[in-house]
Amino acid sequence: MDVKQPEDIMLEVKKLLNKKKGKLIPIAIIGLLILIGLSGSYYTIEADEVGVVQRFGKYIDSTQPGLHFKLPFGIDKMTPVRVKHIFNEEFGIRTLKAGRKTRYSSASYLDESLMLTGDLNILDVRWIVQYRITDPVEYLFSTRDPVNNIRDISEVVMRRLVGDYSVDEVLTTQRADINILAQTGIQEILNNYKTGIQVVTVKLQDVNPPDKVKPAFNEVNQAKQEKDKLVNQAWEAYNKVIPKAKGEAKRTKSEAEGYAVDKINRAQGDTERFLAVLAEYKKAPEVTKKRVYLETMSKVIPQARRKYIMDPKQSSILPLLNIGQSEGGQK
Repeated sequence: MDVKQPEDIMLEVKKLLNKKKGKLIPIAIIGLLILIGLSGSYYTIEADEVGVVQRFGKYIDSTQPGLHFKLPFGIDKMTPVRVKHIFNEEFGIRTLKAGRKTRYSSASYLDESLMLTGDLNILDVRWIVQYRITDPVEYLFSTRDPVNNIRDISEVVMRRLVGDYSVDEVLTTQRADINILAQTGIQEILNNYKTGIQVVTVKLQDVNPPDKVKPAFNEVNQAKQEKDKLVNQAWEAYNKVIPKAKGEAKRTKSEAEGYAVDKINRAQGDTERFLAVLAEYKKAPEVTKKRVYLETMSKVIPQARRKYIMDPKQSSILPLLNIGQSEGGQK
């Protein structure tokens, strides 16, 4: 028995493949089409997404998170939309790396951050807009470029609001109001365009004068701060003196009113007592006169330091004076 050499075996395999080549090509094409169809007939939606399905370009369905099937070969097209994610658009700044040590781009974006205030001053206003997608269908099909729409609308609304306030108001007192008004204004326009976007927050970040005018601006601020300090010191002195004077005036007035009430009450009491005595006097004049005399003497005599008793039957007062006795023993 002859043993075939490797070269002979390879020649036989080539001859066999050449004979069946015409039959294998269609089978391979069909198998490839089947694999492509199987790979494109299913898709997965993540937990924070909604799948928007189109058939020949027309919207037909929205699918929730999980495994789903669709028609392959481009008949059905699925677009995932993140509906639970909070998107962030920055104006005047760009974040390179967020985290514990956030890094920002050093590039200048003055074309979108320089704004004119209501008192004709220029400010470098930087802010962020955070939003989420509430309607994936409107988000994909109502506008051509929803992200650029948000940026354009946000810039228009912020410029209008900054132009309504003075430079001091934008820098200090009205920042919170501007945030709220900007969020409301942006949302109204997005709703009118049916973008399917909800604005979560609008927040001013850094608001500063441009670098070229910062020295002059700082001098003005220092002058205003010095003025405010002097005004506060004046009010402090005023609050120390005026309330004290008002308190003393009120106390004096209260004392005078109390004194007046006391005198009036005493006068009314004396009058009522006199009228009561008069009524009794009219009933028995002699008795009342004697009683009044005795009551009066009982009040007066204890207050006298020396007492002299005069007896009309005595011809001399010397025996009654008791000259030589101590002052406390005289009667």
